[in-house]
Amino acid sequence: MRKILLGVIIALAVLFTFKYCESKKQESIVLKESSALIQEQIKNVGKLVVTEGHFSEVFNYKSSKEIFGQYYTSDKKALVVVNADVTIAFDLSKIEYEIDEANKILIIKSIPKEEIKISPDLEYYDIQADFFNPFEAKDYNDIKETIKASLVKKLEDSDLKANAKNRLISELSKFYILTNSLGWTLQYNETPILKPEAFNTLKL
Repeated sequence: MRKILLGVIIALAVLFTFKYCESKKQESIVLKESSALIQEQIKNVGKLVVTEGHFSEVFNYKSSKEIFGQYYTSDKKALVVVNADVTIAFDLSKIEYEIDEANKILIIKSIPKEEIKISPDLEYYDIQADFFNPFEAKDYNDIKETIKASLVKKLEDSDLKANAKNRLISELSKFYILTNSLGWTLQYNETPILKPEAFNTLKL
């Protein structure tokens, strides 16, 4: 009777050990699959997010030059029509991240800075100059630099940057949806992301 009881106990112990090991193996496989899925989704989200805008403006350029002291002044001027395309982009393929499989945490360590591109098209009208004060390459360069500075200011005062950030947050929210659906935690450096709206409070 004792031998039968001992045999049953050993059989149960072996069965329990087998089931425990099988469960751990299955958990490990699920963990690996989740980790691989997260990496794949990061690649899919890692695209160029672009916000586009257009600015139109008219500039009046004027430059004066004294000839023979203050007795004679030579002026030159031009009317410049500017049409500029502006893009603000985030290359999300440059996101730096770390996967903590043991604790099921996706850690976003760094988000790329915005890339701003301004492409102005300049058309010159009513150019007026004379022999003593002709239009030169320097004048065109000065006009381009002045216009560029003006467009940068217009960009800062517009809604384009805010719209670009909203699109960025929309893309980042996909990381939260993915990790949350898998039972993982999303973290930005040391800050846990408990809801998609939390990205709005971060300094990105």
